[in-house]
Amino acid sequence: MASRRHSMSRSFASHRALNALGLARGRGGTVRRARGGCAMPTRARAGPSSPYASDEPPSGFTLADQVKRFARAKASADARVMDIDAVYDGSYLEGTRVLVTGANRGIGLALCEELAARGANIVATCRSASDELRALNPAEIIEGVDVTSSACCEKMAKAVSSPVDIVINNAGYFYEPVEKVTDGSLEFDEEMKMIDICALGPLRVTNALYHAGKIPKGGKIAMITSQGGSVTWREVQNPAGGDYGHHMSKAAANMGAKLLAQELKHEGIMVQVLHPGFNKTDMTAKYAKIWEIEGAVDASVGAKRVMHEIGLMTPEYNGMFINCEDGLQIPW
Repeated sequence: MASRRHSMSRSFASHRALNALGLARGRGGTVRRARGGCAMPTRARAGPSSPYASDEPPSGFTLADQVKRFARAKASADARVMDIDAVYDGSYLEGTRVLVTGANRGIGLALCEELAARGANIVATCRSASDELRALNPAEIIEGVDVTSSACCEKMAKAVSSPVDIVINNAGYFYEPVEKVTDGSLEFDEEMKMIDICALGPLRVTNALYHAGKIPKGGKIAMITSQGGSVTWREVQNPAGGDYGHHMSKAAANMGAKLLAQELKHEGIMVQVLHPGFNKTDMTAKYAKIWEIEGAVDASVGAKRVMHEIGLMTPEYNGMFINCEDGLQIPW
């Protein structure tokens, strides 16, 4: 599972710019993610002219075009993308305490199902527990959690019985209509709701758990966000614009996660920004017509991809924005 963490070395052979980018290749020439941040070259431009948004992104970075990305993985029989079980080893989860927000449905429930199967001690938080969640017999279920309320998050943190090894900030909200200025469909209250839940929510949860002493040194925090928060990719993925609230909330969430990673690394706590991949859930149902061509997977597969990346999280990769589909970086 951890092979890509080993034998990393700098490679300058392909282009001198790689030196400035700090990219790396692993054993056998396999592309690995770069250490450190993903700073843009001095003269790189955002948008299609940026190498990070091109069909041949720099080493260690994933492809912006979702359709092409999936087609390439399928054509090359990329096991990391097409068969997560070929690379994933969830045995590290046995006996660990893992807190999951938004645990009652969707990818949150799928994460809890995977954690239960691996023998983890689940601390499930949500507004209201579902029958499916209760059937997993989590170690703790904390209901009534509203991530838009600081007081509610503080109450939740105090209710957690003991420190946790992993925090998965998963709770989110997705307004279904595609908003546009030109057709008068903007809903500012909905946009603020998405920003409050998806960007400030994880910060409230993490802040409350930290001050309650529930995130120890060596702890891991996984921020489940989205590739939709990549500003660099908007001209590829949103050529007609629109869908403001979703993308703005995810960009804000990514910034918050990066700042949190910079701050908590001094406390020995790791933070990583994870795009869970395209998963078939109620939240993405409005995109059902493109599920197959863009490689959407069942939430159970998405959960394994997320847990695979959390297993690989080390201080060396703190603060990175990772695509859980292929394990490569996404540009900010």
